[in-house]
Amino acid sequence: MNQVRYKGFIRPLHSKLEALARTLDIALIVISLYGSLNLYQVPLDREYLLPCLTAAALFSIFAENNELYQGWRGEALFDEALRILFSWLGAFALVISCVYLYRPAYNYSLEVIELWLPLAPTSIIFTHALKRGCLSYLRAHGFNTRTFAILGANPLGLRLSLVFSDMPWLGYKFVGFFDDRDACEDRRLNSEQVGNIAGGFEQLLEKSKNGEIDHIYITLPLRAEQRISQLIQQLADSTVSVNIVPDFFTFNLIQSKWSNVQGIPVVSVYDTPFNAVDGITKRIEDLVLCLIIIPIILVPMIFLAIAIKITSPGPVIFRQQRYGVKGEKIEVWKFRSMTVCENGDQIKQATTNDSRVTRLGAFMRRTSLDELPQFFNVLQGTMSVVGPRPHAVAHNEYYRKQIQGYMLRHKVKPGITGQAQINGCRGETDTLDKMQARIHYDLEYMKQWSLWLDLKIVIVTIFKGFISKQAY
Repeated sequence: MNQVRYKGFIRPLHSKLEALARTLDIALIVISLYGSLNLYQVPLDREYLLPCLTAAALFSIFAENNELYQGWRGEALFDEALRILFSWLGAFALVISCVYLYRPAYNYSLEVIELWLPLAPTSIIFTHALKRGCLSYLRAHGFNTRTFAILGANPLGLRLSLVFSDMPWLGYKFVGFFDDRDACEDRRLNSEQVGNIAGGFEQLLEKSKNGEIDHIYITLPLRAEQRISQLIQQLADSTVSVNIVPDFFTFNLIQSKWSNVQGIPVVSVYDTPFNAVDGITKRIEDLVLCLIIIPIILVPMIFLAIAIKITSPGPVIFRQQRYGVKGEKIEVWKFRSMTVCENGDQIKQATTNDSRVTRLGAFMRRTSLDELPQFFNVLQGTMSVVGPRPHAVAHNEYYRKQIQGYMLRHKVKPGITGQAQINGCRGETDTLDKMQARIHYDLEYMKQWSLWLDLKIVIVTIFKGFISKQAY
């Protein structure tokens, strides 16, 4: 008899409890406004209800964007509270801005607004903390606990076991590692690294059939597809829940995301962090920073332009072709700091006591004042305030052949400052190691991007990112 191989769709996990949590958070926003209105004896009318519902909807969008309702995060309560707070502040700021822009004549109660602003996020954080506390208490007393085993005593399996051990409130009890492969570095870890191996696959299958294990996590390498398929077929003769943990960490993941196309699972390996909402957020951030910074630097820029024109012949602004997002060529503006304007296939980097650098240019390069015109590039949309620094086209073509993953930095807009610059990676890259360090920080920035990381880089740049002895 031929065996039937059942196939199906892989659906994203959306727990009904997560849907309930979303609904409860929205309800708390409305309830907190109602309580604030009652305290000051203000009636709940359409003028309050409409902004309230809008704020609740926006909070839900921001919370989803901040991955507040993603299951199995295992993060600390403080981190979850920050996500709640930032989601609420973003929603509240948008609503208040729209209200005062389109309905400036309406007289809202300031006392009600001042109470509602902290009360809504506080109530949401309290309910999330209460949920955690109740679950931790129940699981500490033996309720709603599960046992799990890991099939594959390798670095990925060890990493998974440590993650579970750091989250005791999940109520998962570790049975042990199971692996019948020989101990060697490229196959499995030895007992000194993972502890005693509880057995091989036969022992795991026996325990599963006896009901001693609730969940199995398979962490075998992707190349063992045939072996994994055989193991899963045998585990079908039990009621254990089987989970495959693919070792995507063998790749240099950048903004990796799991999605599906008509039920077909797709994992992005290299992707940009600025899709959809995040791209709009990044653009708004750039425009807001430019509106703050450009009025401050405008007068100094005028004096610098006059000084450049007086002290050396040539144009005030040096325009150079560089690579922008998607590797497309853009024109980057700088105050001219040299006696030459090189923009060809061969460009020599500035070195110590470089004769091409003017006296004023040396000062501007040390203090990064020559980069100020790039804020107008940001307004144009070809650059961002924070991002990987753009390199000359000639340097790009050279280093992309020398450093693996070099061109990945062009999946985002180049920036005026970045993570590499605040970590001291500035000036001449006379050795390959120096450029590799820059690329390392650029890729780490793309992996970890958030609005708060951008603001941190801007603040650090103000205090220590402008002046560098390595820039000449």
